[in-house]
Amino acid sequence: MIIKPKVRGFVCVTAHPAGCEAHVGEWINHVNSKGPIANGPKKVLVIGSSTGYGLASRITAAFGSGAATLGIFFERPSEEGRPATPGWYNTIGFTKAARAQGLYARNINGDAFSDDIKTKALEAIKSDLGQVDLIIYSLASPRRTHPKTGVTHKSVLKPVGAPYTNKTVDTDKGIVSTVTIEPASPQEIADTVAVMGGEDWEMWMNALHSSKLLAPGAQSVAYSYIGPEVTWAIYKNGTIGLAKNDLERAARNIDSMLKLNGGGRAFISVNKALVTQASSAIPVVPLYISILYKIMKAEGTHEGCIEQMQRLFSTHLYSAGGPKFDEGGRVRVDDLEMRPEIQAAVATIWPEVTTENLASLTDIAGYRSEFLKLFGFGLPGIDYNAEAEPHIPMD
Repeated sequence: MIIKPKVRGFVCVTAHPAGCEAHVGEWINHVNSKGPIANGPKKVLVIGSSTGYGLASRITAAFGSGAATLGIFFERPSEEGRPATPGWYNTIGFTKAARAQGLYARNINGDAFSDDIKTKALEAIKSDLGQVDLIIYSLASPRRTHPKTGVTHKSVLKPVGAPYTNKTVDTDKGIVSTVTIEPASPQEIADTVAVMGGEDWEMWMNALHSSKLLAPGAQSVAYSYIGPEVTWAIYKNGTIGLAKNDLERAARNIDSMLKLNGGGRAFISVNKALVTQASSAIPVVPLYISILYKIMKAEGTHEGCIEQMQRLFSTHLYSAGGPKFDEGGRVRVDDLEMRPEIQAAVATIWPEVTTENLASLTDIAGYRSEFLKLFGFGLPGIDYNAEAEPHIPMD
């Protein structure tokens, strides 16, 4: 079939298999260009490994350190007349490239929140790897069925305490408008923390520890975002921010456990605002990203997912001096984004943006390009008018 992008709201409902593989190839090439990561990880579990920061972490570990990787993800294969999800094709592209280099790459597709998938992962580690020395936790899901209670919790992206009104942009139509979001109820807050907080990360780490599958000195990292004040009501101080606070609580507990396991550690990495499937769904944030991209590209300091993760691994996780923490015990690879002069420039542009000047004041074109790349579109060297085979099985 000929596969073209079909965008509905903040998601593209099609994905191009060859384009996704080419996008993965670009990320691999970046890691290769930076050379080996000294003393990097050797056996890595990536929970949420098929897109965004999780995929970039897996690529960095494999191609930067020669690591064996086990990836956990929940992706849909192709159906009659419908391509698979981009994460399905990304994983096939990664696995093919890793194995061509002689690297171990095993995949488990299913609900990472479930006891069943945890058990399958533990069995795979026990039989193939023995132990793991790095665990990346990078899940981004709108819902979670709790493995103990059976209750399905659904997350919401809402402010807390009061309605929030600010500018936003329809990235597809290029229309800047004002959006008002009503505050979350106590139940919605609790549900969002249940989905996006730290309980599941703790469950994974406790299961690995109980099964003696953590190598001495093993490290674990989860990802977060703080951002500037213009996004705080919907992010840092909103439901998602409260969930991230719980993620930090979990990080402290896991860190204490790992320190007793041969001096390991766990922490949160605060990453830069980027175009991902998750960030595209958050009101206000795409407009902020479009402005930020224009400023940082002009400054020569723009980074994407793979640049962020390669820098996290090489200058924090496996640098000679170890990670550099902020006052909250977090690693900050959002440091270039949060430089005062960058944020001052964003604050100057923000009130001026309208539908009419969106293209000149922001990098909305770059946003759209990066968004479509997530689904395998707009990659050089791909003939998008040619027939593509969407039905690709995964090993």
